[in-house]
Amino acid sequence: MKLNCDLGESYGAWKMPVENEVMEYLDQANIACGFHGGDPVTLQNAIALAKKHGVSVGAHPSYPDLQGFGRRSMAMAAEELIAAIQYQVSALSGMAAIQGVTLEYVKPHGALYNDMMKDMSIYESVLTAMRDIQTSSHAVALMIQAVPEFETYQALASQHNVPLLFEAFSDRRYTPKGRLTPRTQAGAVLDTQEAIEQANHLVSQGKVITSDGASLSLKVDSLCVHGDTPDAVSLVKCIRQLINTK
Repeated sequence: MKLNCDLGESYGAWKMPVENEVMEYLDQANIACGFHGGDPVTLQNAIALAKKHGVSVGAHPSYPDLQGFGRRSMAMAAEELIAAIQYQVSALSGMAAIQGVTLEYVKPHGALYNDMMKDMSIYESVLTAMRDIQTSSHAVALMIQAVPEFETYQALASQHNVPLLFEAFSDRRYTPKGRLTPRTQAGAVLDTQEAIEQANHLVSQGKVITSDGASLSLKVDSLCVHGDTPDAVSLVKCIRQLINTK
């Protein structure tokens, strides 16, 4: 199992300070593309840091929502959303190529990520954007949430020839249906000890304990820690040790 984190989200004077401290512990860095965070210098530095530590680089596109940090849903026509995703991915891919780094995957951010998992028409728009990003020499995977009905998402992705990576969240509470508890609800973000316990369940058993106390099995390729989660650095270090010892 791999470990990923959302990074490159500083913007101008607004700083997200954890990158230098967590990058060396990661396998995958989901780097913002400018629509919710990430100015050009921030992206350039995040790519360079990932390259230094041998961390795979993924694009982290969002709705165009800097003020809301990409956490607000937006009504966008399919062609507009497809173009917005491709625009962002192309920017990050191009900046990575300048440094000799290959873009390995794409993970939508925030509200776009959640909407994609709830609305199959939005998911299909994301897949259409991804289909056109594929090259003859390199497959770019789409990272989505590991859910019990993952076969449905896998089947549609296969129709578009888009490989998938399934991720679970160490620092978010799960609903009984295997979805993330909305951030607007109390307890949606786990504290450090709860997150470590959830990561341990996922790494050792491939399971999460949902909000109603049930145990839910998930197919997981990668574990996510959010860069803005309180005590993210300590959490990343603990999860790295869990993964390395399993």
